[in-house]
Amino acid sequence: MLCYVTDRHSLPVANSADSIEALTQKIAEVAAAGVDWVQIREKDLTAQELASLTRKSLRIAPSSSAKRSRSVRILVNDRLDVAIAERAGGVHLGEKSLPVAEAKRLVDAAQRKLAVVDASFLIGVSCHSLESAQAAERDGADYILFGPVFATPSKQGFGPPQGTDLLKQVCHAMSVPVLAIGGLTTDNASSCLQAGAAGLAAIRLFQNAPDPVLTVRRLHQLSMDSRPQ
Repeated sequence: MLCYVTDRHSLPVANSADSIEALTQKIAEVAAAGVDWVQIREKDLTAQELASLTRKSLRIAPSSSAKRSRSVRILVNDRLDVAIAERAGGVHLGEKSLPVAEAKRLVDAAQRKLAVVDASFLIGVSCHSLESAQAAERDGADYILFGPVFATPSKQGFGPPQGTDLLKQVCHAMSVPVLAIGGLTTDNASSCLQAGAAGLAAIRLFQNAPDPVLTVRRLHQLSMDSRPQ
C-alpha cells in the first residue's frame, strides 16, 4: 500500500497563487505512477478551497488509474466534513483532531441518513506511540500511520525518529494495517516492510521523485522482496 501525502508548499512554483494548480498536476502524475492512496494534507486551505481541490482530485484519480484494476483512493486530512460532502474515500485524523470514535459516529450517521458515504470509507489516524495506536484501533480506526520512523523535516515537531524496532512492535500489536511514515526513501523502505508495515506513506518520496513511475515500481519490488518466504 503506497500513500502520497501532499504538501503544495514544497513544490517548486514561482508564484504561490499557482501552487494549487501545481499540486493538482502532481496528484495526477503520482496517481498515474501507481500509488494506491492520495492524502490531501493542505491544512491552511479554507473549507471551500479544500473541497474544490478534493473534487478535482476525485476526477483526476480514476482517469489516472484507467489501466489499473481499481481507482486511487482520495483521503482528506482532518476535515471530515469536506471528506463526507465531497464523497472522498476517507478521512485522515491527527492525534489532536476529532476523536476517532466521534468521527466513526458521524460517518455511520451519514451512511444511514444521507447515503452519501460509501461503505468502504476509511478513517485513518496518525500515531506516534504504541499506546496511541492501540487506542485508535479500539476506537474504530481502519488504519494507522505510524512515525516518524526516520528523521524528516516535516515531522520534527513530533520528536525524535521512532525507528524500525518500535514500528515492528506497533505492527505486530495491531490487527488493522499500519503504514510507515517519516523520512522514507527507496533505500530504507525495505526495513519498514520487513518490520511488518502494510505500506508506506510519504511526501517527498513521491512528490520529489524525478520519475514517480520508477519510484513506485521500485517500492513494489521491495514489497515483493520483503514478503516472508
